[in-house]
Amino acid sequence: MDIGEVYHFLFETMPGIGVLVGAGAVISIIVCFILERKTRRQFRNHAKTEDDWSLFDDDDEEENEL
Repeated sequence: MDIGEVYHFLFETMPGIGVLVGAGAVISIIVCFILERKTRRQFRNHAKTEDDWSLFDDDDEEENEL
C-alpha cells in the first residue's frame, strides 16, 4: 500500500474522514479519562464544601424540595 493511497483514503473520501473523526474522538476520550483519574488521585483528600459541584452528583436536595 502506497502512502499516496492512504492519504487519498483519509483526506479525500467520506469513509476516510469518518475514520479520522472517529479516531480523534476515541483519542480525546482516552486522554480525558486518564487526566480525570490523575486529577482525582491528586486531590483525593479534598473536603467538599457548598461551592463544590459534581457532574455526576444526584442533587438529593432538589428532589426533596419537589
